[in-house]
Amino acid sequence: MDPVCHTLVGASLAESGLKRRTALGTATLLLAANLPDIDVLAYAYGPVSALWFRRGVTHGVLAWLLLPLLLTLGVLAWDRIVRRRGSRTPTEPVIWPQVLFLAFVGVASHPLLDLLNTYGIRLLMPFSDRWFYGDTLFILDPWVWAILGAGIWIARQGRRTTRSAVVALLTLGTYVGIMAVSNVIARRDVTETLEASGVGRPERMMVAPVAVNPFERWVVVQIGDDYRFGWYHWLRSERLDLIPLVLSPEPADYRATAATRGPSARMFLSWARFPYYEVGEGGEGTVVYIGDARYTLDPVGSWASVRIDLGAR
Repeated sequence: MDPVCHTLVGASLAESGLKRRTALGTATLLLAANLPDIDVLAYAYGPVSALWFRRGVTHGVLAWLLLPLLLTLGVLAWDRIVRRRGSRTPTEPVIWPQVLFLAFVGVASHPLLDLLNTYGIRLLMPFSDRWFYGDTLFILDPWVWAILGAGIWIARQGRRTTRSAVVALLTLGTYVGIMAVSNVIARRDVTETLEASGVGRPERMMVAPVAVNPFERWVVVQIGDDYRFGWYHWLRSERLDLIPLVLSPEPADYRATAATRGPSARMFLSWARFPYYEVGEGGEGTVVYIGDARYTLDPVGSWASVRIDLGAR
């Protein structure tokens, strides 16, 4: 999910009453809820390197243990070096076991949320680089923002009750549950429709949520040597609407095969879920684009693609 969502979850956890466990409770939860995204620093080495590295080691099971410990040490150091020295009056004490507990809660919320979208995470890193995908929420979900934002705003009004934040978190859980169940039903419906229409039985499938509209899904299926695409509409009598486009998951010719041997292509393919290839001619020779059909059907200039220049060979 996006940083706004993670921050709102951290703030909601704080307003639900957890911030009362210790001084710096709110700060700990906000930092912990965003801490796994420290891997954004990988963009300093380029977008392809970031695709290869992100949602991996800082989101895996080992990070769930190490990051809370590191954050707890950081919070305690801040309390000792900055907070207490800069205060002329007695301050509320920082209780380190409670800080550690809040750090665990906040850090754990991050990969669990990221697991819900089509980008996925490598949950078992560093022991396995396998990707896991929830296909439940769009990565930027305004309904999540609205639910959590309303709960936080109400919690900070009047008597500052924790009830609204708890209700918001429960409402979010209900929304996620409904979206998850609807995804399972949609996948089954897509499979049955494709088989009944003679298109074939999908070997792999993604039924992905889209921005704003929870009643629509973007569908990508692999049937044999082809990708097929379409839209799934919950509110229509004919729910699956295939589009007349077919792409291949395999390199089209020797030029595309040659392009996959380079380091940029290997990093991109370690991330891509539905890769496809487009071969063309550039200013200095052959150009191969590798795209991911999750996010784009036109790889030229897309963030979800990589360009490989083969030159004039």
